Amino acid sequence: MDRRTAPLRALGLGLAAALAAALPAASEESAGPVYNVEIIVFRTVAAEAVPENWSEEAGARSIAGDESASGSVQVGRFVGLLPPGAYQLNELESRLRASGAYVPVAHAAWSQTASAWGTRAGFPVARLGIDVPGLTGNVYLEHGQFLHLGLSLSWAMENPPDGLGAAPGTQFTLNETRRVRFYERNYYDHPAFGVITLVTPAQGPRAPGR
Repeated sequence: MDRRTAPLRALGLGLAAALAAALPAASEESAGPVYNVEIIVFRTVAAEAVPENWSEEAGARSIAGDESASGSVQVGRFVGLLPPGAYQLNELESRLRASGAYVPVAHAAWSQTASAWGTRAGFPVARLGIDVPGLTGNVYLEHGQFLHLGLSLSWAMENPPDGLGAAPGTQFTLNETRRVRFYERNYYDHPAFGVITLVTPAQGPRAPGR
């Protein structure tokens, strides 16, 4: 080996080793496409009487946190909250408020990657910028063959909607997972409250009219 080129070779090997060490971390952080999720939570002013054990659906499994995984299971990564200026459901929120039948109580949007299908690995509502007294639970985005958005929410309402015959402090639960398509609104129904959601790609062109 030419002694004059030895220092250059050593430097090149050092840079290559440093790059190789950094690549796994970078690929891990950016694994999977990033999605924007937007939701509106609203309560019903008055509902038809529906005798029901409101807490019977409680107990859906969920992994809360920014990044957590078990073995090789892919768990969604929280990217960050979106500013109100990026919301796409503002007009719908205004219509709900003007209807007199519904009261929007939370409107939030964030970016994340998706968890593997069936993990129910999501993020707590407080992490998503939702602060409603008595409302707890998780929102999870999963990707298998198709993309699904699930809600596992419990709401202990001090003033339940009229017509339900529920006492103050009654806990209402909403556990539902739906297949979602980009730019399509999805409505998660419950006699006491509901949620409207929208999932879009974080990058790329918007659908016409959006």
